[in-house]
Amino acid sequence: MANRSVVLDTETTGMPVTDGHRIIEIGCVELIGRRLTGRHFHVYLQPDRESDEGAIGVHGITNEFLVGKPRFAEVADEFFDFIQGAQLIIHNAAFDVGFINNEFALMGQHERADITQHCTILDTLMMARERHPGQRNSLDALCKRYGVDNSGRELHGALLDSEILADVYLTMTGGQTSLSLAGNASDGNGSGEGAGQASEIRRLPADRPRGRIIQASEAELAEHQVRLEIIAKSAGAPALWTQLLETQQ
Repeated sequence: MANRSVVLDTETTGMPVTDGHRIIEIGCVELIGRRLTGRHFHVYLQPDRESDEGAIGVHGITNEFLVGKPRFAEVADEFFDFIQGAQLIIHNAAFDVGFINNEFALMGQHERADITQHCTILDTLMMARERHPGQRNSLDALCKRYGVDNSGRELHGALLDSEILADVYLTMTGGQTSLSLAGNASDGNGSGEGAGQASEIRRLPADRPRGRIIQASEAELAEHQVRLEIIAKSAGAPALWTQLLETQQ
């Protein structure tokens, strides 16, 4: 289907996936022609392991809540059918794609264990970093920057986050910013309700004066390096800025 996108988010038992962590929630909303259709896919999953306390503090999904929920294998076909052939819009796509690939691999479905062979991926975190270098580009930060209402987001939730990300994506890329539904269609997991408010975009004149670029001094660069070393010592791993620089070298 032309111009079909699926905004996707997952919640997990923790990270990284290489430590055996699993997906516990998947939330997706469908966009066609930059408008929500009302179709979505949403499920909580039994991961057959406990979540880290830190992860529960982020998403609020307890181990007790997941007892009796379906396992990924039980919903894999329905999920794959929903995303197949679509452009997947994901914030920090490497995280979610890695976990999704792992779930299919654990099932032995190796033909599905690389979803980039079945979908195209648009990473809104990478897009935001290109547009707003040096600034915070978390989903919450983007909501604040673009005037997207996330007042109901005390805890992370995959379906809520995908709906918020859809609004952020539409606003960030210009054009249609209203999330009004194109119809009342729904899938077996229910239908979307309501609509996000349109966000006004203030466009700067094309002939505006170019901004002045201020380079960091040697002293400031040295202080920055010291701060990175402090972060690395505290976290027990290189700071994200250091990791990003290493990937670019």
